[in-house]
Amino acid sequence: MPREAAAFQGRDETDQLRAALTNSGTAVLCQVLRGTGGVGKTQLAARYARQAWTGDELDVLVWVSASSRPAIVSAFAQAAEELLALEPGDPERSAQAFLRWLEPKPPVSEPVCRWLVVLDDVADPADVTGLWPAKSPYGRTVVTTRRRDAALPGHRIDLGVFTPAQAVAYLVDFLAEHGRHDDPDEIRALAQDLGYLPLALSQAAAYIVDAGISVGCSPCTHRQCPSYRRRLADRATNLASVLPEPSTLPDDQNTTVAITWSLSIERANNLNPAGLARPALQLTAMLDPNGIPQSVLTSGPARTYLAQHRAQTVVEQTTADEVTELDVWGALRALHRLSLIDHDPDSQQQSVRIHQLIQRATRDTLSPQGRSQTARAAGDALLEDCESWPDPHLPLAQTLRANGQAVIHCAGDALFSGSMHHHLFMHVGVSLSEAGQFTAAVEHFQDLVNRARASLGSDHPETMLARDNLASNRGQAGDARGAVDALTELLTDRLRILGPDDPRTLNTRFGLARWRGEAGDAAGAAEAYAELLTDQLRIQGPDHPRTLNTRFALARWRGSAGDAAGAAEAYAELLTDHLRIQGPDHPDTLETRHLSAEWRGRAGDAAGAAEALAELLTDRVRALGPDHPQTLHDRCCLATWRGNAGDAAGAAEALAALLTDHLRIQGPDHPETLNTRFGLARWRGEAGDAAGAAEAYAELLTDHLRIQGPDHPNTLRARLGFAIWRSDSDAAGAAEALAELLTDYLRIQGPDHPDTLEDRFWLARCRGEAGDAAGAAEALAELLTDQSRIWDPNHADILSTQNELAYWMAIRRGEAGDATGAAEALAALLVDRLQMYGPDHPSTMRMKDQLEHWRKRA
Repeated sequence: MPREAAAFQGRDETDQLRAALTNSGTAVLCQVLRGTGGVGKTQLAARYARQAWTGDELDVLVWVSASSRPAIVSAFAQAAEELLALEPGDPERSAQAFLRWLEPKPPVSEPVCRWLVVLDDVADPADVTGLWPAKSPYGRTVVTTRRRDAALPGHRIDLGVFTPAQAVAYLVDFLAEHGRHDDPDEIRALAQDLGYLPLALSQAAAYIVDAGISVGCSPCTHRQCPSYRRRLADRATNLASVLPEPSTLPDDQNTTVAITWSLSIERANNLNPAGLARPALQLTAMLDPNGIPQSVLTSGPARTYLAQHRAQTVVEQTTADEVTELDVWGALRALHRLSLIDHDPDSQQQSVRIHQLIQRATRDTLSPQGRSQTARAAGDALLEDCESWPDPHLPLAQTLRANGQAVIHCAGDALFSGSMHHHLFMHVGVSLSEAGQFTAAVEHFQDLVNRARASLGSDHPETMLARDNLASNRGQAGDARGAVDALTELLTDRLRILGPDDPRTLNTRFGLARWRGEAGDAAGAAEAYAELLTDQLRIQGPDHPRTLNTRFALARWRGSAGDAAGAAEAYAELLTDHLRIQGPDHPDTLETRHLSAEWRGRAGDAAGAAEALAELLTDRVRALGPDHPQTLHDRCCLATWRGNAGDAAGAAEALAALLTDHLRIQGPDHPETLNTRFGLARWRGEAGDAAGAAEAYAELLTDHLRIQGPDHPNTLRARLGFAIWRSDSDAAGAAEALAELLTDYLRIQGPDHPDTLEDRFWLARCRGEAGDAAGAAEALAELLTDQSRIWDPNHADILSTQNELAYWMAIRRGEAGDATGAAEALAALLVDRLQMYGPDHPSTMRMKDQLEHWRKRA
């Protein structure tokens, strides 16, 4: 037996080996410990055998290195010579004599012989034909193998890699035995880098100790430290160069991780269909180890690659025969039988899984040209069906994106050579964006821009398209100003290269106008869209979809700049044209109806907006289905306008139901899920549960910080909502929180952004509620000056500020001794407040309380 490995980790499978009965009550006489090379099968079997021997449970223990039939025969013959005193010379005859000796005998008065035979590393079930130890109540057989053939008898135990905790414990214990106590975070990261594979962990630990290098770069080490993790991550470094030499392997090992699977690959490649397992493994080595859809590996480009490389592998073939889907299935089953992959054909999205180090070792066998060719074939296989990639929120789409990112990581700049393989880069990025993963999309498109500039040049159309997508996703990720800057630079280049009338130039102007508005300049956005519309009418005509889109955006930003009634009127006119050109069920027609209702509400008709959205929802469900993202968005807006129309409790109830559907369809971290939670928190507060609203905003803020970061606009709005509803019980604390938030708004959004101005409004109000009526009035007067400079006099926020300023001026008047004047002023304000919010709104109730207070004082 091999000696016990240093820092040996106990595993649950040891108890399974020791079990005398299966769960069904069947006696366990033969157990087959299966798993890929390097998971620790031999060490686990040795631990079990050693415990049984030292525990006086055995009379005979035979350990067989069973990598071939001659090796098994030789070991059995040696056992016969030692136990039965047979003369050497005929190994087959001696081996059979030993096997007969193991057979159960009739009861006799002599003590029975308790035996254990371990067949370690059975390479081929055929090697054991006719050599299986007999079933005996006094004996047990344990087999370790990489094979998963049905021909192997016995109770099967599948052994995988260490758990993360076991892997970390192993590294800590091994390094401690050599006086090393490295950074725990780096040890955890290294265990993950190595995929928790026991053999890789032991050899990496030995290399680290022998080379005297750090596991990783902890804060206390030099930036250029020769850390193991940096070397391992270097794609230019092959796996063999970061592992010990064969002569210095730990624990009596005789093969490195880099070559431990080579024999298995050779055996799989010789199974039917001959010559396909190796190229199939090469393709999987370029894809995501956590799950590869079988449809990718059976696609046309994948089968073409397999056919070309089988012709190079199988000597008898001189031409590349066609490879069928059934052939690919056979190749995957061959790799599965040798434990090189896990093949689950019943899983649509994750049919094939493979350990990341098997991938690494497989890629290391390819030449640079072969690696690029294989990566491009994998990319083509993913792109063959790119137009039918599912909804980006579905698990299959997530799997396809992960596979695309894996190919990009493996291939890098090779995707920019030859044909248009860089389209995979673009497709993955667009899918990330459509899934709402904007931060990841920014990182992805930044990488694409860098590579495209280096490979295609700065003026190449694909480079400029990548820059456009990068800018858009920066805005979606919360950096509207960064999007404006990037699109301003891009527009300069578009004008220089393409001219002012090219559709791509017009499209850049469209995006630039949008992000100017999102950055807080609604009037500037409206002006830019008006100028763009003039040019589009001249170049593309009034009925072109992009012309209609510009009218759509122009109406929105006119409304945001203060002209809500004008926006509602513009959307009504646009709807007439959409109905004429695209019909009632076109997505653009439905969306125009949606915005027409929205601005109808913002112009003062909340009940009409709710009614129009309810009608729209019926048509949206009919046209798109109940689970479509736009249908869900309509439900969110409908609930909001019901709340604005006076039914806060109904709004909260509708949003709670909607949240359940968002969680089911889009998951907890999707932007629309978070947006629904935001609205639900608000309307819980409006319905009278201020404490519940504050608590909901606090929970939402935690998730926004985790998902979108501290500077994202949605994170800032969650902070604002938390402070507003906290003010009901702690006005002074809310004011302090709003003052801190204002500092961040000024830094991130600038002084004129609507969110900055809203924070100032609530900060002034909370100061007043905390007892500083004069300070509130002064702050509101300053705010009104700035709002009047930026917006139209009839802007809803200006009217709210005027009303709030008048309220605090009335309170000041009462505090100055004029209780009668304060009561009169509040009575006049209450008329407006009732008209704006209704009798049961918290703001209305607050004013009623103050009016009663000053009437009593008068």
